[in-house]
Amino acid sequence: MQCGKRAAWWTFDMNLTHLKQLQPYLWTLPCKSGEQRAEVLLYGSAPLLECMDDKVLEQITNVANLPGLVGAAMTMPDAHWGYGFPIGGVAAFDAEQGGVISAGGVGFDISCGIRCLRSNLKLQDAVTQFSDLADQLYKTIPAGVGEEGSIKMGQKVLDQVLNGGAQWAVKQGYGLAVDLEYIEEQGCVAGAVPENVSELAKKRQHGEMGTLGSGNHYLEVQVVDRIFDSEAAEAFGLDKGQIIVSIHCGSRGLGHQIGTDYLLLLAKAASRLGIRLPDRELACAPINSPEGQQYIGAMNAAINCALANRQILTHLTRETFKTVYPDIRLETLFDVSHNTCKTESHEINGQSRWLYVHRKGATRAFGPGHPKIPERYRTVGQPVIIGGSMGTGSYILAGCVENPAFASASHGAGRAMSRRQALKQWEGRALIHELAQQDILIRTRSLRGVAEEAPAAYKDVDLVAEATEQAGLARRVAFLRPKVCIKG
Repeated sequence: MQCGKRAAWWTFDMNLTHLKQLQPYLWTLPCKSGEQRAEVLLYGSAPLLECMDDKVLEQITNVANLPGLVGAAMTMPDAHWGYGFPIGGVAAFDAEQGGVISAGGVGFDISCGIRCLRSNLKLQDAVTQFSDLADQLYKTIPAGVGEEGSIKMGQKVLDQVLNGGAQWAVKQGYGLAVDLEYIEEQGCVAGAVPENVSELAKKRQHGEMGTLGSGNHYLEVQVVDRIFDSEAAEAFGLDKGQIIVSIHCGSRGLGHQIGTDYLLLLAKAASRLGIRLPDRELACAPINSPEGQQYIGAMNAAINCALANRQILTHLTRETFKTVYPDIRLETLFDVSHNTCKTESHEINGQSRWLYVHRKGATRAFGPGHPKIPERYRTVGQPVIIGGSMGTGSYILAGCVENPAFASASHGAGRAMSRRQALKQWEGRALIHELAQQDILIRTRSLRGVAEEAPAAYKDVDLVAEATEQAGLARRVAFLRPKVCIKG
């Protein structure tokens, strides 16, 4: 058995005989006799699905049993086992039909996402200074478990952040007003209620604005290695050999604490209202319930926190690049989150309906012509960023008009093994040396973290991007090869 192009000597548990193939890149789990639930759909190729644990199938089937679900419960080609929803899970709910909001359908790292910056630098003009750049970025960009930066915030200022998002950050001098045009919701979601965020969550965020965090978060300097769609690449401002920067992080301690706090509250609400949970990790409440609204207010505050965090990191990145490349220009290509629940209008059976779309480890991917896409990109579709595992590369795609998954797409390569399994197979220092032999420079505060994020611990990002395109979720525009990676 192989997981994409990598030899697989660990165990895969997804049994495809349980599934029915509807299309080359679309599968379903037929209902058992007497079973009543919504449809389950899994996007991806057979090799990718074989890389998934059977727990993915169990989790997305549980989602299909939640009240008020519209359409199918779905997984993206990069799906893997998560908390509640599988990571890579997508589900939409109608508030008017008793639909629910689930903290397990958003994730703990609320609004984790990727900010992508394009530069005016070419590889041949930048490569000789990459070592210096890596050292400077490592000094400037705080990364690691609980790592704090130089920005300290009291509750009053933090509440302004939770209300204002990236717009607040720009007003404070962190970046440019033009950045906001290329961020989802122009950098600030409505409906944030800082009062719904616990004191502990705010305390955890006191020194974490402008920091990367740990795990799979990174700041990566990349080069455009291949172009797949020249029209979309031109609209996105991409050329072969161009230097790109991707910043992958989220709402840090604040978002994680909100997830922890509200799992308990939503579980109590479900019990009070007689909602039978197929899994306690799917703690939820009706969208229109007091508890549901309380969580939505806190979640939106965390989304704004993450947008402000990536905006501050963008500013720090620009300042650092200028110390090495004085004439550098770094423009925001796009900023997209992949752990959210957003209210969107979708056509269902010929009628437009407002739905609450949960995307956990999935990216919003609006197609050409959608009014929420920046005008510069509107003819080709929204930029979609699939972040690869450390050392393997990433993809920029464009959304498709006829996306069948509530305008959703893959967000990354997706883990093929747990972090614990990875630690048994790799040693951080050896991996850093191996990647250096491939001209990829790693700077990290945790050798353990490097081992946990070993490239081969993830699915093949090439196959994920291909499957995302073949399934009609988004089309490939460019492949980005890593050159420098800053890890927690």
